[in-house]
Amino acid sequence: MDQWLSSFEQCSRLGHEIQVKINERDKYPRTDTSYIKLSTQIRSSMKKFSNDIAGLKTSFIRSSTAYRITEGEVERRQIMLNELISKEKKLDHAFNNESGSGYRQNLIGHTSSSRPSSNPWLDEPEEYHGLANQDIRSQQQSVIQQQDEGLDALSKVISHQKQMAVDIGQEVEAQNEIIDDLGDHMDRTNERLIKERRHINIVDRKTGTCMYWVIIVLLFIAIIVVAVIPHSK
Repeated sequence: MDQWLSSFEQCSRLGHEIQVKINERDKYPRTDTSYIKLSTQIRSSMKKFSNDIAGLKTSFIRSSTAYRITEGEVERRQIMLNELISKEKKLDHAFNNESGSGYRQNLIGHTSSSRPSSNPWLDEPEEYHGLANQDIRSQQQSVIQQQDEGLDALSKVISHQKQMAVDIGQEVEAQNEIIDDLGDHMDRTNERLIKERRHINIVDRKTGTCMYWVIIVLLFIAIIVVAVIPHSK
């Protein structure tokens, strides 16, 4: 038995437990502590029951494609799922006491004029009453087609988003390459500035040395001139 069937069995058992608790709760007055306590437990279980049914709906298509099951098995699972959905509605009505005791008798699958069903989960859903097998099959195929169309639309959206992510990634890579090139240019420019600064320092040192020699030569000439002028007189 695959995972979907296992999940279905667990969900069915949970629905039966909720049904038992509702029947037990209705034995007490509304103001009784036991009534309030059981109502809190039932409300929590109902929420989980609804979430489990939603999970079964989602995994129904996956199970139909992941496992090589026959068309008849697909239809059987669709009927099982519809029965759970119908059961959820009945439990919700019974929990809110919308139909009184007569509805609760219908909920547990029997009336005073009929014996209890051995498996209430296999009762025919109300929406299929009076329909031929071909009509039921057509309804189920219509539901499956709608689900397929929804999955196709979701797949297109995901593909579009994936393409956008790829385009953004390529743009980021291109920008990173530009930033890397700028970094290389800045490094080379910095090296050139360092070399030019060294050349300037060398020129400064050379310029200072030449100035000293010029001053020495001028002083030497001045000494000679001073020495020669008195002798000329």
